[in-house]
Amino acid sequence: MAAALPAAARLWRQPARPASRAVALPAPPRRACVRGEPAEGGGGGRHDTRAPLRTSARRGAMGRAGRRLPALAAVFYGALAALVLLGVRDVLFLYEENRCSMTYMYEYPEYLKIKLPKKTARRYPAYELYLYGEGNYAEENKNLLLTGIPVLFLPGNAGSYKQVRSLGSIALRKAEDVDFKYHFNFFSVNFNEELVALYGGSLQQQTKFVHECIKVILKLYRDQEFAPTSVAIVGHSMGGLVARALLTLKNFKPELINLLITQATPHVAPVMPLDKYLTDFYTAVNNHWILKAQDLRNLTTLSVAGGFRDYQVRSGLAFLPRLSQHDSALSVVSSAVPRAWASTDHLSIVWCKELILATIRAFFDLIDENTRQITEDPKKRMSVLHHHFVRHPAKTFEENPEAFTELTGAFMWIPVKASKWTYSVYNVSNVFFLIVFLCVFFLLMSNFFFLLRILMENISHFLLQATENHTVMFTVKTDTSSWIYGCMNSNSSMCLEATDLSWRAELLPTTKVVILKLQDYTSLSHIVIQVPPTVGNKYTLDCEFFREDSRTVQLPVTHLFSFGLSSSKILLNSTGLLYNVQLQHFNRIYQAFKIYIESHCQSLKERKPSVYRLHVPWSHEDSIIVAKVPSFTEISAKLHIAQPQNDSRVPELNIYSSSDCQYEVILKTSVLQVLGQIIRFHAGALPVYVVSNIFLTYGGQLSTLMSTGQCSDFPLELVRTAKPYKVEPLISIVVFLQGFNWFREIWESLSLPEVDAAVLSSQDAWFPLVSLILFVFGTGIAYWSGVFFSTSLRLFSSLWLTLIRPTVLQKDNKLITPRRLCGVLSLALVSWTTCGAFAVFIIYLQYLFKVIKLHVNVRAEQNMLNGDSDCSKETSQNSSIYTVKNQSSTDSTLKATQSLSNSTTIAEAVNSLKMHVTILNLFTWIVLLNLPSLIYWLKNLRYSVRLDPDPCRSTAIILVCILEILMNSSTSEVKSRARNLPSTSIFQVSKQHQENDPYLILLENYSASCNYLLVTILEIWLITFN
Repeated sequence: MAAALPAAARLWRQPARPASRAVALPAPPRRACVRGEPAEGGGGGRHDTRAPLRTSARRGAMGRAGRRLPALAAVFYGALAALVLLGVRDVLFLYEENRCSMTYMYEYPEYLKIKLPKKTARRYPAYELYLYGEGNYAEENKNLLLTGIPVLFLPGNAGSYKQVRSLGSIALRKAEDVDFKYHFNFFSVNFNEELVALYGGSLQQQTKFVHECIKVILKLYRDQEFAPTSVAIVGHSMGGLVARALLTLKNFKPELINLLITQATPHVAPVMPLDKYLTDFYTAVNNHWILKAQDLRNLTTLSVAGGFRDYQVRSGLAFLPRLSQHDSALSVVSSAVPRAWASTDHLSIVWCKELILATIRAFFDLIDENTRQITEDPKKRMSVLHHHFVRHPAKTFEENPEAFTELTGAFMWIPVKASKWTYSVYNVSNVFFLIVFLCVFFLLMSNFFFLLRILMENISHFLLQATENHTVMFTVKTDTSSWIYGCMNSNSSMCLEATDLSWRAELLPTTKVVILKLQDYTSLSHIVIQVPPTVGNKYTLDCEFFREDSRTVQLPVTHLFSFGLSSSKILLNSTGLLYNVQLQHFNRIYQAFKIYIESHCQSLKERKPSVYRLHVPWSHEDSIIVAKVPSFTEISAKLHIAQPQNDSRVPELNIYSSSDCQYEVILKTSVLQVLGQIIRFHAGALPVYVVSNIFLTYGGQLSTLMSTGQCSDFPLELVRTAKPYKVEPLISIVVFLQGFNWFREIWESLSLPEVDAAVLSSQDAWFPLVSLILFVFGTGIAYWSGVFFSTSLRLFSSLWLTLIRPTVLQKDNKLITPRRLCGVLSLALVSWTTCGAFAVFIIYLQYLFKVIKLHVNVRAEQNMLNGDSDCSKETSQNSSIYTVKNQSSTDSTLKATQSLSNSTTIAEAVNSLKMHVTILNLFTWIVLLNLPSLIYWLKNLRYSVRLDPDPCRSTAIILVCILEILMNSSTSEVKSRARNLPSTSIFQVSKQHQENDPYLILLENYSASCNYLLVTILEIWLITFN
């Protein structure tokens, strides 16, 4: 098209020949027909033959260079998009396998609808309350004569009230085991599966409805003997946040809830802050919990995160805010929960059998025997939660365990003559005790008492391991009784008095481990181990004396920019039972490593599996892997939470090893997992960076249009204008000013949301290069989204051409007509009375239809013009002699005029099409971000026609007006104003700055001013959300 326009211009400037008699001339040269120029005779033929050849050569070279630039740009931005896809792949697919067992109902589940007061039902028509039951239990409770302990389940984003069935079914089976001495009544709220994680307008309404449900539930127990005064709440996803928001209600009594368990709830911040109501709700809840922390000490809160399998809510968001943590709050990751040791996805956390069992066991241990309700003692509640969710000692919970125990039964004395020893026994039918005389080992090492004391100080730990080849059975048997004691008063035959050391033990997947510092137990003379019956099984006891520093080694992690080419390696030559490998300088969330552990054994005898635990000391996010021996094991090392500023502890790799085996540990940086961490923590900000690149491209197209008269293609303009220095300095300045109170007050007074960079900095999830990386990633996504969008428009236009006959391109000089004004007013009325996102979606479809229609007409006109040119070319080539007459010259001039007019019209249409495609691409992202409120409105349309509150209402009215103007504007208006502006005073003042500040030219054009207004508004939005 660009090559055709100069040719048409030359055709228009060609003077007409005077009228004369007919003269026979030779056929015109081939180049004249090809270039679209009239045949000329005379002596200038030689000059006209060479000059175009040189021009054509130069244009060919420039064309090849121009083609190389898009090709290189496509490769570069394709590589960036590939890096983003690799990070997304790591988050969505490359995680540990699902190790959770499914929970099953033994009887058909039933959900009994609870009748609500008429006022409550009328105020909240979309919400309902249900009571869960199965079989005979459900039949007995149909009359609502309840005698159990009430527990209320709150589903999350798009969650169903039926998700309570796993908790209710397991609790019912547990109650049957104790003959219904204690049992729980599980209630569930139906929130109509609302998208509250993406639309925050209904969160306050859900909170108030839950308050009404609590009052209704407590009324059901009003006439019972052990009537409850509070309700325990289990909240999944956003349901946990709604439960926390109860305490922000003015008329809510905090004593109505004493236990809150949340599952995969984003407590810190929303996953996608798409509207003001969502961010304001989070701010109100977290500020209340921080400022009123002392008033919430009677409420015990447990937050369970899903781990790396949960890609919807990263575990860092599920940890309760640090300033609100006190003695009654606990946050853990499911991979660190004893007897679960498994990461869960966002949905499986509500049915994971291992987690549900831990939760139900905790519920039953929380019961007060006197009130038959959940205990009112906050310390006991926290002790129970620590017992089941942090460190399990492989025995049942006891509130006040006996300090001393008298042991009765058979005893076997084991003298210790080495630093490490093993005891095994088969097919034991009766319980007996092993007595280990601690002082024997030390006396064998020296005959002097003085050296004995020194050696006792040097040997700081005593470790015992007890295992069985049937791990599950062993765990169940030893869970109900103590198994290790410290003897304080003994004679030659038995231990008269012993203290229970089982509380110092820790349960691991294949073993129970107890580590004792001898300095803390100087009064002990013997260690007594209770050996359980092992009919048909093998019982093995491993014991070792060691110094702590001899089993602790330091392994510095590799640098982030090593890209996995270098590694840190360490060889553990000792054959002990425990190694602690400290991972030095591993403290940031963007660090990710692969740890390879290879075990070598001296003999081929059967050994118990090794246990590898990645321990993070500042948060309960440990991960445990069980590996056979010998084996080659791969472990992913990455963090959910960065190291706090005042914490100097170091993550450790604990290796519970097999005897006579050596271990080699190799650590490398994992580039793919680093990309995954960036996507996991910052994917919510990527749309903002994509839109910012489209803004820059749109501004560049306007600048090119008024400087050259042609609108450049989106990919080429993106390559030219998408520069980080145009955005990053402004973001850095805003983030810096956010550190001053006066600036934050001004920012908040303007009702602007909090800057994302400041929020991530407060969460220790921000690092210096993250903004630059996200901008580059956003450029790659913007480039290929633009290519995909343009390709989709071509496909739609091709389909249109096959079905509908295109119309002729028409130029509309009227920007505002009564019909368009009525359309704008109608959409504004729709936005105000129904849903703003619905009005935006309608104007978007209208704009899309108009752009597709313009694309179809341009392609049709181009095909017609090319066809006429080919026909003229063929006619001129086949003519050997032609006659120049006055009438023929006039006809040629008219055809040239018509050809120029068609070429000019098509050129203007192409420029307008490029501009409209960019604007439509931009608003596609805006429509996608507004879709959650539209979906919410459609789901609740039967309850209310008007979405209230509506985060898009005022914005939609502005966008409807702007889009109505933009879709009916063309680039010819901008260029015509640009030609007229030199006579104005503005142009005279800024003519020399026109190249650098092209937006000044737009001040005299109404439609172009709307373009400027659009860019300005959206740039402010960009800065706000960055």
